[in-house]
Amino acid sequence: MAGQWVLVCHGLITLLVLVSFLCGQWPIFQGTFIERIHVFLTFGAYDYFLRFVGAVFGSKGTNAILSVEYFCCDRPNPILQIIYLAILGGTYYFVAKSSFSYIPGYYLSGVHRHTSLLAVGIGVLLFLLTSFSDPGTVKAENVSQYISAYPYDNVIYSEKECSTCKIPKPARSKHCSICDRCVARFDHHCGWMNNCIGERNTGYFMAFLLWHFLLCIYGAVTIGLILAGRLKELRVIYILTVYYGVENSFLSLAPHVVQWLLASYNTQILLMVFLAIVSLLLAGFFSYHAKLCLTNTTTNETFKWQEYISWQGKINEAKASAAALKASINGMSTEGKPPESKCRAFFRKSPLEDVQVVKNNIYDKGFFHNLHEIIFPPSMRSSFLQSKSKSG
Repeated sequence: MAGQWVLVCHGLITLLVLVSFLCGQWPIFQGTFIERIHVFLTFGAYDYFLRFVGAVFGSKGTNAILSVEYFCCDRPNPILQIIYLAILGGTYYFVAKSSFSYIPGYYLSGVHRHTSLLAVGIGVLLFLLTSFSDPGTVKAENVSQYISAYPYDNVIYSEKECSTCKIPKPARSKHCSICDRCVARFDHHCGWMNNCIGERNTGYFMAFLLWHFLLCIYGAVTIGLILAGRLKELRVIYILTVYYGVENSFLSLAPHVVQWLLASYNTQILLMVFLAIVSLLLAGFFSYHAKLCLTNTTTNETFKWQEYISWQGKINEAKASAAALKASINGMSTEGKPPESKCRAFFRKSPLEDVQVVKNNIYDKGFFHNLHEIIFPPSMRSSFLQSKSKSG
């Protein structure tokens, strides 16, 4: 029984760490212990580790750690790609070893032995396509076509030159410091793919997220059906009610069934919980990026708009404050005017409440056009290639 509780506690702690690490910066967790755990995991723990190494090994040890950090975080490297393949391969191995002996079963046919391998293979294929495809590298040969495809909005994008590549910088592009190249319609640099996500591979990236979400759901449901089949085949409910006198109701049977499952199939339950947690994280990540794609916005542009709206809001607030101060001074200098009642002054709307900054995204041209741009990027269309050949 103690081992079962250790397993449950391990699952809960794993869930807490995963949610804190991946989602701790979300507004919903602001000011909570999840945000504090996130800060410790992402900044505090590493800072304490650096101090410890510096105290024990001196500056040489600190410089060695910083060199490793530079390689892992600031240069292209396959570490996270290897970790992804290890997680995927390890999970499939443990699922096959612990659960395939029960397929075919009461609820599942033998075909799932083969469809599961096919589903994992498609996931690896999407991973390779996203990792090794060109994200939309902007070069001197195609920069004019990208400038035509993405006009400047003169709000968050204006005509300028890339200080590193020394070529004109198309709207929506960004120079990735890790890959050391300009990428069209830059979204973000993905360490898991060891590649930028940009104009040409956003579709692959979205397909990768969606497929792996469905893959995790498929795995969790399959294991759940295996366990449900074992309950039927071994007649656990019948034994509990007839031989042990347990009342035939959900509330009475549930604790006994859970206890039996944890004792007999703890590996399968741990795998099912793991797949369910990962599927929830993938669902959130896919939903976020789907919203961006359907509004023709990128992660990079989201931060740019936040900075612009914050900056513009401060300017408008300053103007409104100056206008309110001027009106107040003029009101004080007016003679013979009856004073305003305190009640009316209390409910009077402040000029600062009227301060609004509107986001005008010129690249959002409707649901179907935005979706079409993700599936068929401008640089893959015949018009783009023809104009490129003419300019060449």
